[in-house]
This record gives sequence, C-alpha cells and structure tokens, in this order.
Amino acid sequence: MWKRKELKEKAKQVVKINYWTAIIVCFLLALFTGEFGTSIILIWQGEDSIDPNYVLKQEEIIADNQQAEEKLNEVEEQEQKINEKRSEFNNFQLGIIEIIKMNVNNLIKSEKYVFRFWDAIESFEIKETGLGIALIIIAIIAVIYIILIAEALRVAGRKYFLEARNIENTKIAVMGEIFKKGNWKNVAITMLLKNIYNLLWYLTIIGGFIKSYEYRMIPYILADNPKIDRKEAFKLSKKMMKGNKWKTFVLDLSFILWNILSLITFGILNILYVNPYKAATVTELYITLRQNVNKENITE
Repeated sequence: MWKRKELKEKAKQVVKINYWTAIIVCFLLALFTGEFGTSIILIWQGEDSIDPNYVLKQEEIIADNQQAEEKLNEVEEQEQKINEKRSEFNNFQLGIIEIIKMNVNNLIKSEKYVFRFWDAIESFEIKETGLGIALIIIAIIAVIYIILIAEALRVAGRKYFLEARNIENTKIAVMGEIFKKGNWKNVAITMLLKNIYNLLWYLTIIGGFIKSYEYRMIPYILADNPKIDRKEAFKLSKKMMKGNKWKTFVLDLSFILWNILSLITFGILNILYVNPYKAATVTELYITLRQNVNKENITE
C-alpha cells in the first residue's frame, strides 16, 4: 500500500538535490516532445495549439495588424466552406467524423505543434489540395520524429529521474543511455506499440482512458531496462498497475492546485518547480510498485 503524501515528500527531496538539472530536463522534454504541454505556453500555444486559427484568434496579436486581419478573414472563409461541406452530412456521419477526430487528436495531443493530420483532412474537404499535401508531408515527418526521437526522449527523461533518486546533481548525460545501440530500437518500437494499442482502445472511448493507466509504467520500465522484451514490458506494467489505476488517477488530480497556479503564471511555475515535482513523484510511484511486484514474485 502506498500513500500520495509519502511519494510527494520523497519527490521533493529528489528535486531539491537536483533542482537545476531537473528543470533543464523537463524543459527539454516540453520543448522537444510536447510533454508538460502547458508549461511552455509562451513558446507554443498551449493545449489548443492544434487549432490552426488559435494564434489568429487572439485579439492582442491581431490588433492594429492589417495583415493578420486579412489572414483572419481568410481563415473564417475556410471555416465557412468547411461548415458548408459538413452540412451535407447527416447526424450519423457527423458523429463518426467527430469520433475519428477525437481519437486522432487524443493520439497526437502532446505533439500538437508538429502534427497537422486533421488540418490536412479539412484542407482536402475544402479542395485546398496543395495545402493538404503540404500538411500531410509535415505530418509524416512529424511521425518519424516522434517515433525515433520524441518517444525515446520521454523514456530518457524517466531514466534521468530514476538516477536522480540516488545521485545528487545527476548529470543530464545519463539520458544518453536510452540512445545507445541496442537500446534505442527496442525503446522506439515498444513506445510505438504502446501508442498504437492506446489509440485502438480509445476507439472504445472509456477503454483508452483505462489502458492509458495500465500502460503508464512502460516508459519507466524501459528506462530501467531498455533491452526488456516488449511483451514483458506490457505484462509488467499491467501487473504493476493492477489495483492501482484509480489511486494513480487520484494522484494526478492531487496536482490540480499546482496546475491552477501554473496557469496563473503562464506556465512559469511549471518550468521552475511543478514539472520536476510531478515527474519525480510518478518516478517514486514506479519504484514503489516495482518493489511490490518483486515482493510478490518472491513470495509466490
């Protein structure tokens, strides 16, 4: 049995002895993988950045800017064309489209700043073929980047926090372990499968939410053992999260006040404290669950 308070107290100590490097690691993850999305709201456009009209809709940006106003009018015309096109569909067809859109956006949530798949689809709908093709090419490049770099970086970030538990002023270089020959390929494929399975489960709506917690420990398992067999990684994560999914969900919710404060500070508080604190807390959860599983194996 584990308690949130104990995990958080241990996490605070980890952050305390590795403060600056922990900040840098989390900032790099936010910058290059989209993790901690709202942390760099001043660089990207936060959670709604998938909307190509997001920046254009901000009054403070378009004020007294004739070019931006013209662009906004162009975007509004495109939206009108899209709405006219959708008016041709019946409610059932629109429902199917929304389900597909929701699942695509869920899969790519943390990579919104590079993914434009849905934008491309809408461009084809309004017969903007050239734009659609360009967005598809960008999306393909983004997919390759995410599979080979971004997901491996996520695991590398977990590697850092696992090491930081025991070493004061842990070097960022420990993340490089994930990118060594023999490790990188296995990590990339395992994380890809995790995302694919999660996407398929999200087609059942509630199933994706449950499975996202069941697969929660896979990046940590890979960080701990980059060469682990892929089936074993899934099996171990499932075993670790059995009976712990709801408690982990509550653990995530327990950061809500920190999240509110971070929004008030435009993500600055996230960068300077909350992100490392969260990352260290979930790392402590992984260590606790791993120890529990090891005890069970011994007693069996």
